[in-house]
Order: sequence, then structure tokens, then C-alpha cells
Amino acid sequence: MRSRTVLLFPVLLVLLLSGCANLHAQREPSQALPASDSAFGRSIQAQAAPYGGQSGFRLLSDSGEAFTARAELIRNAQTSLDLQYYIVHDGVSTRMLVEELLKAADRGVRVRILLDDTTSDGLDQIIATLAAHPQIHIRLFNPLHLGRSTGVTRAAGRLFNLSLQHRRMHNKLWLADNSAAIVGGRNLGDEYFDAEPNLNFTDIDMLGIGPVAEQLGHSFDQYWNSALSKPIDEFLSTKPTAADLENTRTRLEESLEETRKQNHGLYQQLMKFTTDPRMDIWRKELIWAWNQALWDAPSKVLSKGEPDPHLLLTTQLAPELTGVSKELIMISAYFVPGQPGLVYLTGRADAGVSVSLLTNSLEATDVPAVHGGYAPYRKALLQHGVKLYELRRQPGDNYGSGPRVFYSKSFRGSDSSLHSKAMIFDRRKSFIGSFNFDPRSVLWNTEVGVLVDSPELAVHVRALALQGMAPNLSYQAKLEDGNVVWVTEDNGQMHTLTKEPGSWWRRFNSWFSTSVGLERML
Repeated sequence: MRSRTVLLFPVLLVLLLSGCANLHAQREPSQALPASDSAFGRSIQAQAAPYGGQSGFRLLSDSGEAFTARAELIRNAQTSLDLQYYIVHDGVSTRMLVEELLKAADRGVRVRILLDDTTSDGLDQIIATLAAHPQIHIRLFNPLHLGRSTGVTRAAGRLFNLSLQHRRMHNKLWLADNSAAIVGGRNLGDEYFDAEPNLNFTDIDMLGIGPVAEQLGHSFDQYWNSALSKPIDEFLSTKPTAADLENTRTRLEESLEETRKQNHGLYQQLMKFTTDPRMDIWRKELIWAWNQALWDAPSKVLSKGEPDPHLLLTTQLAPELTGVSKELIMISAYFVPGQPGLVYLTGRADAGVSVSLLTNSLEATDVPAVHGGYAPYRKALLQHGVKLYELRRQPGDNYGSGPRVFYSKSFRGSDSSLHSKAMIFDRRKSFIGSFNFDPRSVLWNTEVGVLVDSPELAVHVRALALQGMAPNLSYQAKLEDGNVVWVTEDNGQMHTLTKEPGSWWRRFNSWFSTSVGLERML
């Protein structure tokens, strides 16, 4: 009897971990629909035609504009919407976008949503309800096949295949009619759109229309049709019905109506796209330039160690990194240079390149462990003349007027955390996307971004970086008697801190990640 119990245990464990995954569901490939299939797409083609293959760009650094752009692209779309995201958090802004997506699907727009699997943790049934709409298709990238049914079994399933499960799809992409795209650092959630009272992520997105959208459409298709992308239906024991979708619609409408009544100011702020649309105005403000859309190959996550260089976005970006000769400005929310990054940055600085970096301070970062991967490199970077700026959690006391890109417009006193990712090469080329300057972006996660060859656009991106580096918004790390100090401004007065700002708990997390050698995982 005992031997039968021993033999039975592994079988029961596998059944438990399997949850309700159906690994044999059919997965049909699909491709981006031509821009010429819609009047919106044709209007963009006509607008782009005089520029001979160049694309039009406009920065979306303001969180309100970033939300409006997404909502308006849904309303403008006539044939297709393709969305690719690492994180989707529930909230007022997300619910508004979901309502708009359902309306688009109702009028016949094909909606493809590709989510990193971590987004759907414990939410398969809820998310899959949207896919009960015949025009909405949802897939999960690099999904966990074992143990999706409970939190405990999901954790156990990841431990069984940790080497694969820590590799995630970090891409952020929004495509309408394969003719207009939004690329950048923002996930979906109230904290990215100035709709969260406790935390404001400062970020940079970019609207691109014309050929760049078609390039990014190819990237989406590669991920969508990858063997790593699975229909969410595969992980359900019971598929949601049309009745389930109608119930979800009703609850969604009730929730938004409750928000309208209880938080009218926020509701009106987000719904501004319905009364004051901006897309036609923005299309007249575009900067036309040559560009290159860059992305990691989806198969990067299958590498048994460090990926082959030909799979990497960084290999495509390498000519710009090595060719910069006068000025390099980087904005990276999570900055862990590692030894290769240290050699590169100090080498550029030693060669006479002005190298400046804006990242999070210990007190502002939402992942203190990552700060532990950055802090040990500060002194060496500073010794070689690299300028380091660390965004403050709260601005200086005299910060009240002027642009509020880096701090919440809606919730005074809301904590801020840098989430932007951008590079400016010699005031000529700009790279904006989901890529952080850290081992996780380089080696483990997949990323996407756009490199634009335009001094005019570079001026705008550079101005945002310099704004964030202002002394009343950031600490400038400097060396004083061989030690790192932090210089900042309050009430118009410069002062120097000899102790790094941040709570003891943040210090502990930072120290611990360094002590246990997590750097290559950060």
C-alpha cells in the first residue's frame, strides 16, 4: 500500500500543478491588416506620401496626453487594434480603455491583445471573458503551463522551471490600423496616467505614424505567431460565454458610472478625449524623420544562458552606442550597468564624450533591490566624469510652476518614480522604448523601441531629460573627499546630503540584493 501511495503522489502533483490547462487547443496564425484597408489608414498614407518613406513622430511625455492618445486611437481604428503589454493593472483608466475596446470590437474592429503571462496571474477567467467577443483575441506570452489554478501552485510551477519563468516580455506597444503606433515605457494602469493618488510614474511615450507603424506591426506579428504565445482559452476549464461577457459589460458600466459620481474630477480628466479630441491637432505637429524600429527576437527567452547576439535589440543599437562622439544622455528607470556597461560608459567619458544619466534615487525607485545593483558602480562612474542624477520622490519646496512632467498634476504630494527609458545620441538621434540599461533588459526580457534620426526630436527629448535633472527635482551624485554625496535644491538654496536619502527598509533591500549577488537578475 505504501509503495502505491509513493507512486501515486507524483501523479497527483502533476494533476494539481496542471490546474485546468488544455495544452492542445488550436492556435491560428494571423497577420497585421494592411493600413490601406481603412479610411484612417489611407488618410495617414496620404499624409506620409510627400515625405518619401519617413515617419511622423510626436512625444507623449504628459501622462494625460498618453492616455488620450490611446483612447483616440481606439476610436479612430476601423479594421485592427494590436496591443502588447507587460503589465495591465485594474483601475479607472484601464476600465475606460477596455470599454472603448469593446465598442471598437462591436463595430467590427479586430482586436489582438498579447500579454506577458505575469499579467494574468490568477486572472485567466476574468481576462478571457473579453475574448468571448468574436472580434477580440487574447494570447499569453511564455505562459506557465503548470499550476495556474491557485497562488500556491503557480509559485510551485514557476520554481519547477525558474530559468525560463524569470524571462518576460517587457514590450509596450499600441497599434491602430497598422498605421499609427504608440511605443515607450508605459504599461496600463492608473499609476501611469496620473490617475493614482499615491504614486505617479513619470514616463515617455512616442506617437509614430506612417511606415514606423508597419515596422512595429511586423514585430507584433512575430510575437503573436510565436510558439511562445498561447491563446488564453488553453488555460480555462470552461470558456466564458456571451452571457458572461454581457455581465462583464454591465459591471464595467456600473463601475465607471460610480466613478463619475464619486470622483467626478478624475473621471472628467480621463474622459477629456470625448469632448476635446487631440489626434487631428497632433497630426499637424508631427516631426518627420527616418527611423528604425528595434526589437528583441521572441526566441531570446529560450536561450540556455546568454542569448545569441543576433537575437538582441542591443546588437541593433550597438552602432549608435559605439558611434556617439560628443554627448550621450540616458534616462533609465532601472540602471544596473554591470561590468560591460561600466567599461562602455567610462570609456566614452574618457574619450571626451559628455555622458549624463537620469535614474531613480533610492527613495523614489519602486524596486529598491535594483538600486542595490546600481549603487556599487556610482563611485567608478563619477571618477571618470559620468554625471549621475537621481530623481527625488518629492520635488523641492519651491516646485510649483512650470511643466509637471515628472510629478503628478492631479494629486499634489503624490510620490513620483521615474519609469522612462530613452537615449539621445549627439543631439541628433533619439531612442525611445521599453529598454532599461540593465542586465534584465539586455539578457532576459524582450524589449521594443524606435530609433529616430532627427535633431528636432532630439531637442525635445533632451529638454525632458534636462528638466528631470534640475536641482530641485533630482539629487546630483558627486564625489567629495572620495565619498558619494547628493546635491539638491530646496527653497532656492543648494545643499549637500552626506547620507543617501531613503528609508531603512529601502536601504536593507538595496544592501541585500547586492550581498546575495542578484545583479545579473536585476
